[in-house]
Amino acid sequence: MLEGKTFEAWAICELLGHRRVSGYVTEQMLAGKGFLRIDIPGPEGTITTQLVNPDSIYALTPVSEEVARAVAARSQPEPVH
Repeated sequence: MLEGKTFEAWAICELLGHRRVSGYVTEQMLAGKGFLRIDIPGPEGTITTQLVNPDSIYALTPVSEEVARAVAARSQPEPVH
């Protein structure tokens, strides 16, 4: 990636704690810190957004939208109870 460019792509993200999420990934600043925003497509057109510290990612694989949506359909995040 070139200096000054921001990341924006469909991707599979493998996180510490053996979590795997997939969606549209962009960079976002929050409280002066850089995070990755993952917009995870869900059933019936819903979207779940997670902000992830880049230090918790051990693999980020850019993929096509079709592949990202297929992976997301099999690994939906659970809502807070």
